[in-house]
Amino acid sequence: MSTEEKPAAAPRSLAEALRGRDDAALAALLRSRPDLVTPVPTDLTQLATRAGTRASVVRALERLDRFTLQTAQALAVAADPASYGELLGLMAGDDRDPVVSAALPHALGVLREQALVWGGDDRLRLVRTARELLAPSPQHPSPTGLGPTVREATAGMSPGRIQEIVATAGLPSTHDSVSAVAALTALFDDPARMSALLDGAPAESVEVLERLVWGPPYGQVTADPAPRLRWLLDRGLLLPTAPGTVVLPREVALRLRAGRAHRTVEPSPPPVEAAATHRPQVVDATAAGQAYTALSTVEELLKDWHEGGPAVLRAGGLSMRDLKRTATALDVPEPVAAFWMELAYAAGLLASDGEADERYAATPAYDQWRERPDAERWAHLATAWLAATRTAGLVGGRDAKDRTLSALGPGLDRSAAPEVRHRVLTLLSGLPEGTAPAPGSVLARLRWERPPRGGGRGSAGTASPAAESAHRTPDGRGAGAYGSVAGGVRGAEGSSAEGDGEDLRARVARWTLSEAEMLGITGRGALSAHGRALIGAPAARRAEAEPEGPGDKLPVHHRPAPAPAPLSPAERSAAAAAAARLLAPLLPEPLDHVLLQADLTAVAPGPLERPLADVLGVLADVESKGGATVYRFTPGSVRRALDAGRTASDLHAFLAAHSRTPVPQPLAYLIDDVARRHGHLRVGAASAYVRCDDDAVLSEILADRRAAGLGLRRLAPTVLAAQAGPAGLLEGLRAMGFAPAAESAEGDVMIARADAHRTPPRTPPAPVPDGPPVPDDTLLTAAVRAVRAGDLASTAPRKPAAGGEPGRGELPRTTAAETLATVQAAVLTGEALWIGYVNAEGGASQRVIAPVRVEGGFVTAYDHTADEVRTYPLHRITGAAELADDEG
Repeated sequence: MSTEEKPAAAPRSLAEALRGRDDAALAALLRSRPDLVTPVPTDLTQLATRAGTRASVVRALERLDRFTLQTAQALAVAADPASYGELLGLMAGDDRDPVVSAALPHALGVLREQALVWGGDDRLRLVRTARELLAPSPQHPSPTGLGPTVREATAGMSPGRIQEIVATAGLPSTHDSVSAVAALTALFDDPARMSALLDGAPAESVEVLERLVWGPPYGQVTADPAPRLRWLLDRGLLLPTAPGTVVLPREVALRLRAGRAHRTVEPSPPPVEAAATHRPQVVDATAAGQAYTALSTVEELLKDWHEGGPAVLRAGGLSMRDLKRTATALDVPEPVAAFWMELAYAAGLLASDGEADERYAATPAYDQWRERPDAERWAHLATAWLAATRTAGLVGGRDAKDRTLSALGPGLDRSAAPEVRHRVLTLLSGLPEGTAPAPGSVLARLRWERPPRGGGRGSAGTASPAAESAHRTPDGRGAGAYGSVAGGVRGAEGSSAEGDGEDLRARVARWTLSEAEMLGITGRGALSAHGRALIGAPAARRAEAEPEGPGDKLPVHHRPAPAPAPLSPAERSAAAAAAARLLAPLLPEPLDHVLLQADLTAVAPGPLERPLADVLGVLADVESKGGATVYRFTPGSVRRALDAGRTASDLHAFLAAHSRTPVPQPLAYLIDDVARRHGHLRVGAASAYVRCDDDAVLSEILADRRAAGLGLRRLAPTVLAAQAGPAGLLEGLRAMGFAPAAESAEGDVMIARADAHRTPPRTPPAPVPDGPPVPDDTLLTAAVRAVRAGDLASTAPRKPAAGGEPGRGELPRTTAAETLATVQAAVLTGEALWIGYVNAEGGASQRVIAPVRVEGGFVTAYDHTADEVRTYPLHRITGAAELADDEG
């Protein structure tokens, strides 16, 4: 046979398997497992080593869908290596379920693409770390519910006992334990002989096997087992693993399961079901109304904190008392108030002021945000929510140290939150327009795409032997874990366990559905048009309809849903702009008028223009909200407007200009009456003082018993001094029915503005990344090229140097004269060299170069490792060797 006709040799390691991939396959591996590219591996051997580390394998397993994970779990209980036919039998059973058979090639392709499985179809190998994580053991039961093999279970058994089991099972005796175990294994693997053996079993013994078959495979027995248990023990259908503990061997369980490794195999993702359908116009209008309410709520929150909000706790965050007070002011439940606070914080509109008496307040960015159009302001909030890792739903819970998690405090970041939010909205975008999903079906879909943790080592899905001992068989003889294990395996595989719905991803998904409704991304549960634009829904639908890779020929319903691709900053900006354009026509136009009424109220029949709303918010108190906002004028609210620098004539002119109804006489009288008394008293700092041109008024104050706590005394006929501070004195006099005004040291009336306090410039909190970022195409191309070049340098055959051939990974070592001579000869012949090089930081590397010229102590060469021309100082080259001739 010629060289061209020789079949490619099977890879002997993962590194060799990776070496046989093309650049596109290597790039796909680095894209699906970005932790492998940080930092860029020096060669394929290092890449394979990194791909087999525990942390990297655990992360890769956690990102598999349920069916692909079940495939990996089946390989973990198969022989090593296993054939494709053996894997197919474990997944599809003896009857070769056609749906599972059609889906298995794609799942295996995903495992191969992610370097969790390597080798041809005749020798499939699960990487060693993954097998250690997924293979069953007494301490870490497998989600498959299978136990150890016959060989593993009999490892500590005496040879005589093994021969007794072989003889009782009807097999000929052997000369050694190894052959006896092999014969017993062959018996259990043979369907015909196994059926014959079970046909002679007592019905009670078969019932015990049926209770154990789906796991957990371990149980407790007494020193004198019941006859039905003794029959199983004598034939090796149950094997002792420790005093009082028995196990069902893996081969026996697989025969009883008709070859299946899993009780329930889920090759297809569950569909997202519709709960209700509405007209798209109704959905968009409802969502737009919620979007406007969101803007109003954020403004109301920060307006309430204009003069400095609640104090920051020493450990960070907001106290529960302040959270309750804010919730009352917003007229919402406390969890909802926490959501609005966290949203404003994530959007950079709210922060702590950083002063000695640290408090929360609006940032300068809030003032800029208020001046933007409503649709753009909403897009800013929605984009911040989508990308935020801070999770408001955790507020009020407990952290790992049993401390309460507070709003705006530490410990609320969950790196998976942005991905879950984007995926939930993407699933909603896959439904027809106007369709609201059933929340349970969304959670079921997410659980299939990312099964909850616990499917490998440390799984809570299977019970421990100690826990099983509490369950007994009807005769009370202690075989009793047998009746309790089937439900445990169902829980491990996620088909019925209610606890699976309580993992973090499921909770974030539930919060996403409610928060998207409050924010106006959805309306009546269905995704709105501007919500689709916000997440780039058309691109997401194309990704699901046109998948790439090994599953192209697989029916769509068998393909795992792709992970939502993160949008680039430019794409996020474009999506936000598109969402704002769609939302803008749906938002109500602001009004420039109100309706004044004789009962000292004003009705705003819709949203007001910002200047009008700002002035009216100072002049009157909000009495009720809804489709129309009702404002009430009171002496305190009018005094607040006068304190802000307005005069009575200003207020009369303002109301006349913005009211569609005449200004009621009671309101005009109220303004004039409060203005006539406003500033009649003057308060300053002594600790504080009161001065008034009318000494009779001061005498009245001194005589009032309510002034006793102010510590007043007369300094002059028109001046009183007080022990209370200016603020306390103002409040006390106002409580007595007076209308004092504060004055400065120069005697001028001080104007109090409600929006005076702002924090220094603050940046929004940075999201906590969920592992290394997915590399872009430019980085992937450079990384693949660097790995290829490094692999060429480390594996290229070379001629031995004078000191002999160095070991793998060692740098070549030659003297300076030998190095110079070798390089000069390579310049003349044009051949490539293998060199060792130490950079200025002391980092050593191997390189393959083609020298071009040598002069001035430097060699200029084409570096195959870096794929570019470089210049190297000769004194940094540790040695040089010629590459061996290619014999192929």
